[in-house]
Amino acid sequence: MAKVLRVGVAGAGVFGGYHANKYKQAEGIEFVGIYDLDKARAETLAAQHGVKAFSGDELGNFLAAIDAVTIATPAFAHAGVALKALEADVHVYSEKPLATTIADGHAMVDLAAEKGLILACGHQERAVFEAMGLYDVPERPLRLEAVRNGTASTRNLDVSVVLDLMIHDLDLAQSLAGAGPGGMTATARYRTDEGYRAVGADEVAAEVEFENGMMAHFKASRMAEARERTMRIVYPSGEVNIDLLNRKFENGTPFRLNADFAEADIAKDPLGTSVFRFLDTVRGTRDKPLCTGKEALKALILALSIDEEVAPETTD
Repeated sequence: MAKVLRVGVAGAGVFGGYHANKYKQAEGIEFVGIYDLDKARAETLAAQHGVKAFSGDELGNFLAAIDAVTIATPAFAHAGVALKALEADVHVYSEKPLATTIADGHAMVDLAAEKGLILACGHQERAVFEAMGLYDVPERPLRLEAVRNGTASTRNLDVSVVLDLMIHDLDLAQSLAGAGPGGMTATARYRTDEGYRAVGADEVAAEVEFENGMMAHFKASRMAEARERTMRIVYPSGEVNIDLLNRKFENGTPFRLNADFAEADIAKDPLGTSVFRFLDTVRGTRDKPLCTGKEALKALILALSIDEEVAPETTD
């Protein structure tokens, strides 16, 4: 009989709740518990799912009780929790971004490889592209244009808009390009509201040339008047225009794409697809998760390069 995987969620915020819901739906697992530094938050979410709450200095006890963990803490804490989990021989699914520094991202990837553990990351919109059939197009794009705008929010202010929003499109672009980035230019804007505090830029536009010649323009904002999630992909034989919010697209290429992709199970529930594939990979019944740690590290490196490009100059 196959071993029943013991799983847990680190982080009892909004995304921790989403992941807890997926683990409650998963088959062949034992959902053990929720960990959060804040005891009340951990207990509240754990009670909703009938699992044990761990908090404060109980991280070691939490990790000792599980085989696999979702890390849904604030972004700055992803690497710290992930490295402790990997040291404890626990498979890791980290929400995006994989980490907030390149050194931490490399450390996570290297330790997972050394230990023979699965490291996955929550770039779940890959499931939408898979459902559309974009990964089956036999041409590489010539140009890609992505807009990912959000309205003002108090969430995810511990990272820049590049690590918060744009990184989704950076990952998708690299997965389509099949090549790494070369040169880039970028500009940024910052919110100046009194009392507003955030790490990094709040609106960024970046032009990236990939090593295979594909050009990509990215724009992301968390100070827009309305939400927008669009992508234009130009191929040698035509272009595809995608509305990711409304789950529809216009296909001007000769390639057959799935017009009903929004009804596909993997696109209806991309988070579930990502989580369940992680679990299958841990079990050994699937070759890889939706997004591996190595793939997420590439998106992180590009994102941090853009952040560095727009960082305000400082003087000693």
